[in-house]
Amino acid sequence: MKTFRSHIRAAMLALAAAGPFASQAVAMPVTSPSVDEPIVLAASDCYAIGQQVAAQNGGTLAKASQATRGGQQVCVIVVLVPGKEGQRPRRSEIVVPLN
Repeated sequence: MKTFRSHIRAAMLALAAAGPFASQAVAMPVTSPSVDEPIVLAASDCYAIGQQVAAQNGGTLAKASQATRGGQQVCVIVVLVPGKEGQRPRRSEIVVPLN
């Protein structure tokens, strides 16, 4: 039984030691960008658009995600708008084209 525990302990230590290297390897790009296939940073674009929409509506950005609706790329923005007279904030979902 002690050998089984020592094997488990050694495996856990090896996994813990390899963790930082694996996370860095995943973060590196797999392919280099080319002119024919541009990289689209939609998540950050939707976040920036969401910040602008939240500021225009006087609320707080709760969520910004990319989606396809009707064959068109859009950002789905969720804004929490403060309620009147101390009431709960209202949840407002706004769909904005990604252009």
